[in-house]
Amino acid sequence: MVRRARRRQTALARAELRRRAGRIRLVLADSDGVLTDGGVYYGDSGETLKRFSIRDGMGVERLREAGIETGIITGELSGSVRTRAEKLRLQHCYLGIKDKRAQLFEILQHTGLDTDTLAYIGDDVNDIAIMKEIAVRGLIGAPGDASPAVAKLAHCRTTARGGHGAFREFAEWILALRGPR
Repeated sequence: MVRRARRRQTALARAELRRRAGRIRLVLADSDGVLTDGGVYYGDSGETLKRFSIRDGMGVERLREAGIETGIITGELSGSVRTRAEKLRLQHCYLGIKDKRAQLFEILQHTGLDTDTLAYIGDDVNDIAIMKEIAVRGLIGAPGDASPAVAKLAHCRTTARGGHGAFREFAEWILALRGPR
């Protein structure tokens, strides 16, 4: 069962949130702390395992069924993130991105989209610049355990923690705002 996302107090009226949700065509997500719980297992040969939520994968599917693409944008160069993106058939997977805001402009140019057709969910200070850029016209989410500086930017703060269904909850929130189609 998907829990209801708690919404922070925002200057945006519900009608404006619905308008924005209706325009969303691409949801971008940070990986560590959003799609994973932020932990990583290391062995002698380096990173070996990250934990991803199957529920979040269903969130990707639900968005796809509604005509919304999903992408990952992360500062890490992680084979496990690439493998997860391939498993979910994501066309947008950006690894090793230190300046996510700068990458956003490349994404917009490549896709022909504008920020009013984007949503983003992030959890930590390296997400703030891209979140501020998208928040002006798009939608922003944060997992329940996001850093306070990120949580205060979010239109939707989930009850789920990163790696434990936060992405799915954000996806369901967007779909609920859009209403039946």
